[in-house]
This record gives sequence, C-alpha cells and structure tokens, in this order.
Amino acid sequence: MLIYFGIGTNLGNRDANLQTALQLLDERVGEQLACSSVYRSAPQGFVSDNEFANIVAVYETDFSPEEVLLLTQQIERDMGRTEKSVNGVYHDRVIDIDLLQAILNSKAIIQNSSTLTLPHPRMQERDFVMIPLREVEALLH
Repeated sequence: MLIYFGIGTNLGNRDANLQTALQLLDERVGEQLACSSVYRSAPQGFVSDNEFANIVAVYETDFSPEEVLLLTQQIERDMGRTEKSVNGVYHDRVIDIDLLQAILNSKAIIQNSSTLTLPHPRMQERDFVMIPLREVEALLH
C-alpha cells in the first residue's frame, strides 16, 4: 500500500524537524518512495509569526491506514507535540503528520471513520499540500 503524507512544522529548526520526521517514518512505517522539496508558507487558519515548512512524502507500507495513523501520532508525540488541532482550532506545532491518501493496487482507499478520513478532506484547499503533492506525483511517474 502507498501512503501519502503531508508533513509540516513551524517551530524550532523546521528543516531538522522535517528530516527527523522522515527518519522516524523510514524506521517505523516503511520505504520512502518519493519526497517533495520544502514548501514554505504562512500559517493558515490561525495567526502566528512562525512560517511553516511543508513537504509531501510517499511511503510503501504493509500497515493499514489505521495502524499508520497510530504510528504517526506516536512520532508526533516523540518529537514533542503535546496537542492536536481540534474542531478547526489550529496552533503552532513542532510537527504535524497528516495522512493525505492511501493507494492499494492503483486504487484510492476511501475511508470515513471517527478517527481517519481518506482522502484527507481539506487537502484540495491547501497549496502547501497540493503543490508538493504534484511534485511527488511527477517523481513517481
């Protein structure tokens, strides 16, 4: 299964945070197939002086999307994230790892549960996701 991740950070050494997140995904989730360049943007949905650094990475994994979600939440905690955004209330974060989409046998997995919605419901609205996503798609094809 392929999992597309949107990874963002706006606290601390952002480039190092992204590299650490990728290293932990390599160790815990599977094989990285592609990774975009860093896309920098102003915060969306809240006010902050801290610019975001975002990437999209694609991994091949044997885990289910639900298992991957648990793994990424643990990575976020291990990197120092203490709270998640809830009900559209956003804040600065050392790392945010979103599952954007999952592909199995060339078909998108559609999921809508209390813990995970795939594809990510707001990814189409976000340049900081779609621009790096187009970049990794080009790398994969």
